Amino acid sequence: MSKRILFMGTPDYATTIFKELINSEYEIVGLFTQPDKPFGRKQVLTPPHIKQFCLDENLNIPIFQPLKLRGNEEATKQIKELNPDFIIVAAYGQILPKDILDIATCINLHASLLPKYRGASPIQESLLNDDIYTGVTSMLMEEGLDSGDILGLQYLKITPQMEVSAAFDELSLIAAKLTITTLNNFENIKPIKQNESEVSFCKKIKKEDGLVNFLNAKKLYQKYKAYSFWPGVFLESELKLKDIELNEEVSINNEGQILEINEDFIVVGCAKGSLKIRTLQAPSKKAMNAIDYIRGQRLELGKIIV
Repeated sequence: MSKRILFMGTPDYATTIFKELINSEYEIVGLFTQPDKPFGRKQVLTPPHIKQFCLDENLNIPIFQPLKLRGNEEATKQIKELNPDFIIVAAYGQILPKDILDIATCINLHASLLPKYRGASPIQESLLNDDIYTGVTSMLMEEGLDSGDILGLQYLKITPQMEVSAAFDELSLIAAKLTITTLNNFENIKPIKQNESEVSFCKKIKKEDGLVNFLNAKKLYQKYKAYSFWPGVFLESELKLKDIELNEEVSINNEGQILEINEDFIVVGCAKGSLKIRTLQAPSKKAMNAIDYIRGQRLELGKIIV
C-alpha cells in the first residue's frame, strides 16, 4: 500500500517538488498552500503558483488555504482527517505548530546546506556571500526554525554568473529528486543532529534591500545576482540597474563615472572595480538599453550616473 503524502508549499520551487511526487508511487492526499493574494497594479486576486498548476492540470486533489495554522483547530482537524503518513513541506510560508507536527512525520526541503542559512532567503544569501556551493537539505521538522535533524543533503556548485532565478530552478530539481530519495529510504536513514556552532540565519527580503551604490563593483554584482528577480537593485534616485556584469574588481574610480560607451553596454566605475551595464530603468518608466538612456540624459564619457 502506497504511503499517503500531504504536501505544503507555495511558489514554483514547491511546484517542481510537487510534480515529482505526483509522478511517483506515493499518494497525494491534499495540498496546503497560502491564500490567494492581490497582484500587480490592478491588484488582481491571484492564486499561488502551486495552486494554479493544480487548476491548469485539473488535478483532483483537495486544496486548503488557511490564513494561519497556529491556533487553527479547523486546519488541524482537516489534516487529521486526511490521515497522512508524511507531511512534506517546501517553501510553504508558515511555521508548523506542534499540534500539526505531531500528526505525522514532517519533512522539510530547505534550499541550503543546513545548518547554514536557516530562515526565509537561503538562496539569495548564498549568492550575496559569493559561496562556491549551495544545496538542498531534507530534514525532520520540529518547533524550531529549520533546526531539525538532517535526513539528506545534495550539493549545487554555484557558477560565477549564476543569478537567483537559475539557482532556484536548479535547486528545485535537486529538491524534487531528494524528496523521493528521502521517502524511498526513510526507514533506513539515521537522522543527523545539526551542528549548532555552525548555525547562521537569513531574513525575509524587503524592497529596500535592493538599494545599492557604486562603492564596490564585486559587492554590487553579488547583490544584483541575489536580487535580480525581486526587488532588483537600484540607486538612491530609484534608477534600476539591470543586465549587469562584473567587468573587473581592482581599479580605483570615481563612483558612478561612465568609463566606456560600447555598442550595447556601458562600463561604469565604482570606487573599487567596474561594471558592464546593459539596461537601465528610470522610476515609473520602461527598461531601456543603457546607451539610449545615457543619450537621453545627455550623459557623455566621464559623466556620473546618479
